Amino acid sequence: MVRETETMERVLIFVNNKRIVDLVFETLDEEFSEQFGVIHSNKSQNYRLNTMASFQAGELRGLVTTDIMARGLDISDITHVINLQFTDEPEKYMHRIGRTGRADKKGVALAFITKADADYRMAIEEMMGCKIPVMKMPEEVEVSKELTEYEMPQVAMKNVLVKVAKPEDVGPAFHEKKDKNKKVNIKVRRAEAMKIKYKKPKTRGQKKK
Repeated sequence: MVRETETMERVLIFVNNKRIVDLVFETLDEEFSEQFGVIHSNKSQNYRLNTMASFQAGELRGLVTTDIMARGLDISDITHVINLQFTDEPEKYMHRIGRTGRADKKGVALAFITKADADYRMAIEEMMGCKIPVMKMPEEVEVSKELTEYEMPQVAMKNVLVKVAKPEDVGPAFHEKKDKNKKVNIKVRRAEAMKIKYKKPKTRGQKKK
């Protein structure tokens, strides 16, 4: 589509994930060498500023980016906005397509939508107050059934909480203390201790009453 349509002079391609942004950019760069740039939060500020300047000067045909480019940036004369991945938030979609058709100029916004995006599409239509026209994928476009690593179903890991048993709920490991360990220290006077030891009262050194 980009190859055959000369009117796609200034294109913004939105992707939800910055890792997929890099993947899309690498794929485009093989077909359209040095015609596209890439911007996302992992790129340095200088890199992003230089890429923006090249795009604004017409040195680049398009940018592949995340929602970092959807708001707060004044980019003029965007001819096409392509949502390569649909957004799950109506506000983000509005900010994306708002990059084109500015200052009374015409612009085109395209989005690739799957069955899983049906609810998001309805929410966006409700916010905009109009229907999004849906077209079938052109027959000449070959859609690969092979999933990328980012499209693979995610396996959620469950947190298994182990209940710690109380001592009274456990068996022989928690036994009663032995008798020798149950002794209680009792303070005994020395005289009494000697009496117990020698079986008679101590008299040496004691004053007679």
